[in-house]
Amino acid sequence: MIPLKDDNPTNTRPIVSYGIIGFCILIFLAQLGLSEQELRDFTYSYGLIPSVLIGIDQLPDELNKISPIGTIFTSMFMHGGWMHLIGNMLYLWIFADNIEDDLGTLNFIIFYFFSGIGAAMSQVLVDVNSQIPMIGASGAIGGVLGAYLINYPNARVLVLIPFGFFSQLIKIRSLYVLGFWFVLQFINSFLSSSSGGGGVAYAAHIGGFVTGVILILFFNKSIRKKKYKPKEYKKNKGPWEQ
Repeated sequence: MIPLKDDNPTNTRPIVSYGIIGFCILIFLAQLGLSEQELRDFTYSYGLIPSVLIGIDQLPDELNKISPIGTIFTSMFMHGGWMHLIGNMLYLWIFADNIEDDLGTLNFIIFYFFSGIGAAMSQVLVDVNSQIPMIGASGAIGGVLGAYLINYPNARVLVLIPFGFFSQLIKIRSLYVLGFWFVLQFINSFLSSSSGGGGVAYAAHIGGFVTGVILILFFNKSIRKKKYKPKEYKKNKGPWEQ
């Protein structure tokens, strides 16, 4: 189930969301220009390493570029490949604009980074001895998805559902799209731990989502939330307008 677009309009331009997307792309393009060794050093220097953050281990001096706490934030803008980047930016593009519209620029910045912190600490607590760098915006974006689920459960999302060589475009309530995403993180987390492998920080996804739910409930108490109103589309113009 791949989300492509929602029908939830905004009243303001989401400059922070666009800025995050642009910055993540720039960082990734910079990563592409590094040699294999330089990329490894860059990842260890600016990625979040649980054992280093907790103080169990320490990086060599040549890799110790910033404080371990700083890597919580730098790691949010780094990605491990094109698919990693595209997937994260697609979700951010679709769902972040409405949350930024709800919260306003400053509050959205606070919300986004606190979601990222919640995501990072969730992954750290799962394995404090891990020496593997964690990178990616997925955790913070998980917070955005959690907030969207709370504020706009009835918004319709156009999704692509692959069926082998065939695919289907349908519109589904965000409650089901994002609920499915959340449940999938638990399933993948279990399968990953059972197989002893992985490579994806599912605990960060879950932690970010839960953090986003908690934060948006807090913000909603002090910010008047706009009522969801779907856009009006012309009829008979393809699957999105059905």
